[in-house]
Amino acid sequence: MRPDDEAWAGIAPAKVNLYLHVVGKRDDGYHLLDSLVVFADVGDRLTLAPAEAPRLTVSGPFAAAIPPGDDNLALRAVRRLAAATGRPDGIAVTLDKQLPVAAGIGGGSADAAAVLRGLATLWDLGGIGERLDPGPDLAGVAMLLVNPGVPLSTPDVFRARSGAFSPEARFALADADLDHLCDLLADRRNDLAEAAITLVPVVAEVLAVLAAQPGCRLARMSGSGATCFGLFASPAAAQAAEAVLAARGWWAAAAALL
Repeated sequence: MRPDDEAWAGIAPAKVNLYLHVVGKRDDGYHLLDSLVVFADVGDRLTLAPAEAPRLTVSGPFAAAIPPGDDNLALRAVRRLAAATGRPDGIAVTLDKQLPVAAGIGGGSADAAAVLRGLATLWDLGGIGERLDPGPDLAGVAMLLVNPGVPLSTPDVFRARSGAFSPEARFALADADLDHLCDLLADRRNDLAEAAITLVPVVAEVLAVLAAQPGCRLARMSGSGATCFGLFASPAAAQAAEAVLAARGWWAAAAALL
């Protein structure tokens, strides 16, 4: 660890699947996915600081939904990386929980990834990652995230899914032209949406209301749900739609892609 008075602070941005195809299944039961993953400029905020023992403090509008104790992914990330690198695990994690839980936008896993990123900085670590292909530059594209306040279990959604597997659908896009992007995404889908709607029918209502908003070019569910997103022609259109959907009692956040 660097000097004891040094801490790390960062954001765990919302993860959004612009499309998600289920392309196969492994022998161990896990599914193979093909997806265009982007990140929005809204997310949870984390701070890491030296401590005598690992501990977690949670605040924010969704703090009550965070599991306490060792099961929390952020604390598990601290312990696992400390064990793997031979470092002491005395880290205090402060989590300002701004994203809904079990919402299909990578909240818990993004928090754990942010912890790993912060510890890599504090401990001067290198690292490796999953095999990734660079995506198109979509920075600044206007988006609205909407969650109806109903959690969805990812394993339950996968169990409810039926039908054949889809082909991979990767594409290249030289710039952030919204028209071209939406044309490409129209030929793709979220293979988990139908299963999610059978479990939480309000997802279909969210998608319909999103799609009806002025300036919405594409409405789709992210991940295993229940969060949905709309791509909008302008930030002003996304902000106007935010007010409409929030008035229904749903969590809504206008954002821009990072």
